[in-house]
Amino acid sequence: MGPTLPLIPVVPSTPETPDDAVPAQAGPRRRRPAMPPRHLADLDPEARRAAVKELGLPEFRAKQLSTHYFGRLVRDVAEMTDLPAAAREKIGADLLPHLLTPVRELSCDDGATRKALWRLHDNALVESVLMGYPDRVTACVSSQAGCGMACPFCATGQAGLTRNLSTAEIVDQVVYLAGVAASGAVAGSPPRLSRVVFMGMGEPLANYPRVIAAVRRLTSPAPDGLGLSQRHITVSTVGLVPAMRKLADEDLSVTLALSLHAPDDDLRDELVPVNQRWKVAEVLDAAWEYAARTGRRVSIEYAMIRDVNDQPWRADLLGRLLAGKLAHVNLIPLNPTPGSRWDASPKPVEREFVRRLRAAGVSTTVRDTRGQEIDGACGQLAASTVDGAEAR
Repeated sequence: MGPTLPLIPVVPSTPETPDDAVPAQAGPRRRRPAMPPRHLADLDPEARRAAVKELGLPEFRAKQLSTHYFGRLVRDVAEMTDLPAAAREKIGADLLPHLLTPVRELSCDDGATRKALWRLHDNALVESVLMGYPDRVTACVSSQAGCGMACPFCATGQAGLTRNLSTAEIVDQVVYLAGVAASGAVAGSPPRLSRVVFMGMGEPLANYPRVIAAVRRLTSPAPDGLGLSQRHITVSTVGLVPAMRKLADEDLSVTLALSLHAPDDDLRDELVPVNQRWKVAEVLDAAWEYAARTGRRVSIEYAMIRDVNDQPWRADLLGRLLAGKLAHVNLIPLNPTPGSRWDASPKPVEREFVRRLRAAGVSTTVRDTRGQEIDGACGQLAASTVDGAEAR
């Protein structure tokens, strides 16, 4: 395990929150955080054509820009040498502004896992992780700076929410990581990013419109987007029921991952505070509605926490809730976070939990733990810097 990294304090602000997310806390009204400038990835193809016309350029420049950014993974307009030199500065300022400033990159697992820490235009910090396997490369991206869901065992949740990310801030993480994969830097893995999971910092469905727009950019055929398969995109949620139901109407075939973590309301109220608004039965009903509408198996995420949610009777209850449903359980050995009182379940307890779920006919796997050494594993992302200073 690498050195423990302190959290960066954030100035409280009022995030942009949809009406169907968690109710706002009572208190003084605060200034809405400023979103970044417009970027090519914020726009659909029609809006890109309109944008270049506004700059006095012919419409075909929009396709050129899209081909560079999405097709060739070029993020710097200075490298787009087939564009008129006189126009590059204007294009860069209006359509390709710099969104992510690298602060630090760490790697582990012999280079197969890489974590990037980014500073945004307003000094907010976010992290994203690239994971290489023999048959695929997966990007884990953030949708918010921080998280407002306040799950007590998650470092991100304990840091609080700064603001939602823009569509382009989300997409730019993926384009950068796709470029890393294409460079061959992830040894032993294919040189093409194939999967994206919205499991980084933040609750994706609390930033609903921008996450959906990002999914559409990532899955639109090149050069309009990155051309990833919708089936290779996973969107996670702690259970924002109205947004889950809205997602079922989007005509997308992404995988829905539900962070359940407890099968009973008494415990889930503590582990996942949003459960105090939408209980287990209602959350699961929304998940089954999504599965029925899309034909996609729902991934049930369950962090195994020693002496908290790992009892045999909870495995049996979870098995009864999921039996016969289009669902798969991902058991996640809890990853350590600084100062946490929570710990991972012992392996014998984990194995018994798996046995009971499978005996109930529920497909179950234990997630491969990657990135612990760099605080890049599930639940560890906290956008911290060493001693509060930028690494050089």
